[in-house]
Amino acid sequence: MHVTRSTFDDVMVPNYNPANMVPVRGEGSRVWDQEGNEYIDFAGGIAVNVLGHCHPELVAAVQEQSQKLWHLSNVYTNEPALRLAKKLNDATFSERVYFANSGAEANEAALKLARRWALDKFGAEKDQIIAFNKGFHGRTFFTVTVGGQAAYSDGFGPKPGAIEHCDYNNLEQLASMMSDRTCAIMMEPLQGEGGIISPDPDFVKGVRELCDKHNALLIFDEVQSGVGRTGHLYAYMGLNVTPDILTTAKSLGGGFPIGAMLTTAEIGEHLKPGTHGSTYGGNPLACAVAERALDIVNDPAVLDGVVKKEALFRKHLEAINEEFDVFEEIRGKGMLLGCALKPEYHGRARDFMMAATAEHLMCLVAGANVIRFAPSLVIPDEDIVEGLARFKRGVAAVVNAK
Repeated sequence: MHVTRSTFDDVMVPNYNPANMVPVRGEGSRVWDQEGNEYIDFAGGIAVNVLGHCHPELVAAVQEQSQKLWHLSNVYTNEPALRLAKKLNDATFSERVYFANSGAEANEAALKLARRWALDKFGAEKDQIIAFNKGFHGRTFFTVTVGGQAAYSDGFGPKPGAIEHCDYNNLEQLASMMSDRTCAIMMEPLQGEGGIISPDPDFVKGVRELCDKHNALLIFDEVQSGVGRTGHLYAYMGLNVTPDILTTAKSLGGGFPIGAMLTTAEIGEHLKPGTHGSTYGGNPLACAVAERALDIVNDPAVLDGVVKKEALFRKHLEAINEEFDVFEEIRGKGMLLGCALKPEYHGRARDFMMAATAEHLMCLVAGANVIRFAPSLVIPDEDIVEGLARFKRGVAAVVNAK
């Protein structure tokens, strides 16, 4: 059956508006469409393809596991899930892991765990969850309500209650909202969808102190910032603040769907049998691929390489900006970077993204005013240089079309 981009409009619900080209093959940081045109990939499947496309070791992991076991259900455990959980615990603060299929599901589990922990230990009145404006935590009804963008949660009827929002990096406002009724604070240690906003280090430390003061749990949503993306295995490691619960997905599977919630033994014990679950969570196929991806990323050479590649990106982006004067700042850390547009270009991030695509570069937006890059952590330097040359042509096209 021959399908094209126009087939999408005939068969799919219209909640996405995909590009006109249809990718069919990828290798490393390069992708080819139906017509055989080649693109450089700075989008990384939205910070998912942590090792690029079809990494030989991940391909081998899929092939190997696909001939053993695909799925069992959680009536049984399996070796890849146990090995991956042990490796995650060994590499982080955590002692207990819960597996899901996505970041939203990992966040759903984190929020339910926090509420159950508070109920068990303090009673039903300790139910307030505070999150941050412009934050993003997924699209389930609970996680989208906790996310700080009302446009995503409005229009679906009554929302889950006892959820409030504070401005990111505003410790004073947070302190005024918190009390012993606060059950949990949920935050991204680097805001992704909200515009690639880095946290002030004192803010993060202050949030941790406020949580300790009010017996509240600190939940770090590291769905986008985790698994090497910032040059640390998890972003919390570079902030010197340890959360009580951490969620991870996206890059964890290197392109294969998997999510995980990490926590301590003491907190984790509140998810007793029957309190939460997932049919596919922890399936052997996903865990085998994620185990291999984690092994490769959690290596000083790869993590140091992320820092070096960030410097290369910034150097070229600054040169582009010197020429065209379109960016207010280059934000972010590691291989999660955002070009924030100057006021005269506000609302036009998508125009820049589309112009880049026309030059055969795949990139992303983070809101209407920020162009986002989330490439493979092992993208070759020559692909960075060539990709940014293409991006420069896209910038020129937008600027000159004014």
